[in-house]
Parts: sequence; C-alpha cells; structure tokens
Amino acid sequence: MGTHDPSNRTTDVPARPTPAPTASPASASASGRTSAPVSAASASASAGSASASVAARARVALDALEHLVGGLGTGILALVALLWLAVTAVACLVGVGLFLLPSALHAVRAVADRERARLSRWGPEIIGPPPVPSGLRAAVTDRTVRREACWVATHGVLGMFLGAVGLTLPLNAAHDLGFPLWWHLVPESAATAAAGWWPVRDWPGALFVLLMGIGWLAVILLWMPALARLQAWPGRRLLRPDAGTDLVLRVAELTATRAAALDAHATELRRIERSLHDGTQNRLVAVTVLIGAARRALTRDPADADAALDRAQDAAEQALAELRAVVRGILPPVLADRSLPDALTALAADCPVPCDIDADVPGRCAVSVEATAYFVVAEALTNLARHSGASRATVTVRRRGDRLCLTIHDDGRGGAQESGGSGLTGIRRRTEAHDGTMELASPTGGPTTLEVTLPCGL
Repeated sequence: MGTHDPSNRTTDVPARPTPAPTASPASASASGRTSAPVSAASASASAGSASASVAARARVALDALEHLVGGLGTGILALVALLWLAVTAVACLVGVGLFLLPSALHAVRAVADRERARLSRWGPEIIGPPPVPSGLRAAVTDRTVRREACWVATHGVLGMFLGAVGLTLPLNAAHDLGFPLWWHLVPESAATAAAGWWPVRDWPGALFVLLMGIGWLAVILLWMPALARLQAWPGRRLLRPDAGTDLVLRVAELTATRAAALDAHATELRRIERSLHDGTQNRLVAVTVLIGAARRALTRDPADADAALDRAQDAAEQALAELRAVVRGILPPVLADRSLPDALTALAADCPVPCDIDADVPGRCAVSVEATAYFVVAEALTNLARHSGASRATVTVRRRGDRLCLTIHDDGRGGAQESGGSGLTGIRRRTEAHDGTMELASPTGGPTTLEVTLPCGL
C-alpha cells in the first residue's frame, strides 16, 4: 500500500471541457453600451491628435512662408547689388569703375549683413565679419568679400525665385479653393484655375479646380519648410565666418560681456551701500540718539521720555521699511516665492504711471534671468515715470524658444537716450552681462519702445 497524497486526488480524473459562457441578452446589451463609448473616445482621441498634427504643420508652414517672404526681400536687394557690381566690373575695363568699386563692395556688405541678421533671427546666430578693408587690393583679395559676392549672385537669382514661389503657392491655393464660389460670376475667359490651363464651363470643372486647391494646400504643408531651408542654405554656407574668426569674435564678445557683468555688479554694490548708508544707517543712528535721550529724561520728566520713545519707535519702523526696500531691490521675495509675472504686477501697481502687464511665460526661468528681467522692468518704469511724461505704459513678456523677450512701451514724449548714468546704460550692461540684447526706439515726440531679450535655456 502506498501513502495517500491529498494533493493528487484529482490527477486521475479526466478534465471535462468547460463550456463557453453564453452571453445573455442583458449582458450583450450592457457590453454594447460599454464598448460604444470606448470606441467613440478612441475615435475622438485619434481625431484630436490628427487635428493637432495638422495645426502644428500649418504653423511650421506659416513660419516657413514668413522666412521665404523675408528672403524674397533680401533677394531683391541682392539682385540690385549684383547689377551694381556687374556695372562696376564692366566700368573697370575703362578705368572708371575703380572709383565705384569701394561703394559697390560696401553695398554688397550691407545686403549681406541684412541677410545675416535675418538668418540669425530664425536659427543659429551668424556673426558678422570685420569691416571691408580700406585698400582696393585688400578689399578685392579679401576672402569674406569674395564669398559675399558669390552669395549675392546666388541669392539674387535662386533666393528671389524661391521667395516668389513661396509667395505664389498660398495665392494659388486661395484662388482655387474659393473658385466654386465665383467662377460663374466672371467671363468665361477669366474662369480658369490658378495655373490657367483651361477655361471652366461647368460645375464638374469647378469642383476639379477645388481639388487642385486642396492639392496646392498639401504642397504648402509638405514642401514650404523645405523651400525655406533651401533658400537659406547659400547664406548659411557663404556668409558664416571661418571657424577661427568665429572663435576670436566670440572670445572678444565674452570678454566684453564679462567686463559689463563686473561693472553691473559693482554698480549694484554701490547702490546697496548708498541705500544702507544714506537711509537705514541714519535711521538707526536716530533711534540710538532718541533712546539715549529717553533714558536721560526718565529721571527728569517721564512725559518727555515717553515722547522720545515714540519718536524712536517711528524711526525704527522707518529704518525697517527702508531695509525691506533694499532687500526687495536685491531679490524681491515675490519673485522667489511666486513667479516673474506676479513680481512685475507688483511693480506695475507701485508705478505712478498706469501700467498694464501682459506676461505669458510658461514655467520658470533661471533665478538670475528672472532677477535681470525684474531689474530691467523696474528701471524702465522708473525712467518713464520720471522723464517720459507718459499717460500709459505696457509691459509685454513672452518666451520664444530659448529667449525671454521683454517689451516696455509708453506713449510719452520720446527722445530717450543712453547716458553715463545708471538708467538705460545700466539696463544695457545688465542685459549684455547675460549675453542678451537691448534695442531702444524713442523718436522725438514718442512713443518709446524698449525691447530686451535674455537667453533662458530650453
């Protein structure tokens, strides 16, 4: 006899096939009610992702269209400079063009610098070269000048052609997409597609033109960015400086910004020291003197001692308020605790001139960048309150890629200029210390617009 194992009691029993569960009508209807919303939700999610993809591609296409139109403008200028250069070269055969060659080379450099600025706005920065050499032989043999002449010849033809194509595609799409609405209202000779291949005499032809408009739209969404990249390629290839030149210019730029950072730091330390010395320190000295007077008055007249203590308390409160103002000038607590828009809103509330804050900054930037932006706005609002005579001001803050863009606009009398003081010059130094840029537009009679950009990372 063997040992009985309870765990093997069912091993000799053949397994019966389990019948498949039969869904009842109630469960079937419940299942149908459950699966339908799931299918609808998945379809809605797919439609939403598809629409988001189309919207993103449309934004890229619009951005590429803007690039192409800008390239069309520089292409026209490049063609004019190319014609001037060709006329000068022909005139050199008789000797007259030698006097015109420096002006022609400077015209080529001006157009090339405009293209460098345009390309730097839409991609990696292209640092400009040194000025054109003064000597005629040195200017003709300069490598940068020769490359700019090649770029003028290329961009004046190819860049202008691609810009014209990029501008024509949206016009063709708009023409053909709206064709069924107006084709029967115009003469038969004018009722043609944008390409103008044949006249349309019936509705099937009009609907075919509509399909062509959809095709134009697809071409715009798919190929417009490629056209913009092709248009920019000669400029990025021929107008960029050599690697060694780029490095030397970058080192010089960083040296200058480092000096500006040290100057801004020293100016800030002097401001803090002056605020503490002229304000808080004098208040604390007054508190000490009043407390001493109160102690001496206790033995003579307690009423005088009470009045002296009241004055000492007032002086201590004023000293505390001035100390808080100095601390807020270093790093405002609202900037550390909340956000840059909240800190700028607090600044606008304290400004004597009515000021609107339009800030759309997703996420937080580096503390130093936000502190610099706060300083720029605070100094700009102080300047316009003192000197502009404005009745309204607007501060706009946007984050575009890796740049934080500030725009301060007022409707004052204008005529603002940089000087040696701590106003606009201090803003420029503080901005350049962060490798940023500052542009001021303040014609006499106004308005005044100050634009500052700061790198803030991705």
